[in-house]
Amino acid sequence: MTVLEAIAIFAAGIVAGTINSVVGSGTLFTFPVLLAFGYAPVVANVSNTVGLVPGNASGAVGYRRELAGQRARAIPLACASLVGAGIGATLLLTLPASAFKAIVPAFIAVALILIVFQGRISKWLADRGGAAADRAGPVATAGVFAAGIYGGYFGAAQGILALSILSLSVDDSLTRLNALKVVLVGVANLVSGIVFVFAAHVAWAAAGLIAAGSVLGGLLGARVGRRLSPKVLRAVIVIVGIVAIVRLLV
Repeated sequence: MTVLEAIAIFAAGIVAGTINSVVGSGTLFTFPVLLAFGYAPVVANVSNTVGLVPGNASGAVGYRRELAGQRARAIPLACASLVGAGIGATLLLTLPASAFKAIVPAFIAVALILIVFQGRISKWLADRGGAAADRAGPVATAGVFAAGIYGGYFGAAQGILALSILSLSVDDSLTRLNALKVVLVGVANLVSGIVFVFAAHVAWAAAGLIAAGSVLGGLLGARVGRRLSPKVLRAVIVIVGIVAIVRLLV
């Protein structure tokens, strides 16, 4: 790894940590960067997942005020995310690498579609209103479980999926649900990361650089991320995601 490559991976970690706290698609930055530097797709995904764990933790710390009073719903949903992520990580390790190469471009394409329309979805959800619910019902639990499986296999746009599920099934402000989303995605990343550490090949240098950058980005995203232009974020993510799709298919 050259110095320039190390700087690029570290910078991608900062961007990913920031966006994971704000939007939830940071993998679309770090994953293509690792691919561009010659890492195999599965190794890149595994190393990226491990590296982003600290960033999710720092993002949750940054949202601690919004998380206050959400323990009753957070614990069962976190358990659902945990189990789902374990299944998804197992699928990644048991399915052949050729399956990952075939499936991931479709995952990224779906993630990009969600990102393109995320602004409209968020506006519609923000206008729903309603009183806060202390607990999450079976619909939210099942949806978070499914999102956990997806996140354990490949985490791009898992945050957007989880936030959409929470917003449709739990009555609370979008800001508080976004804070809860950071925790649920963090749990999924932590579980799948632990599985990968013991059962897969991790490029530790790349994972460490992503981890260092994502910690800074997670704090930044929680504190000032809401000031960033959603249109600019979506445009950059779409461009990077298209590059990732092209590289995987070619």
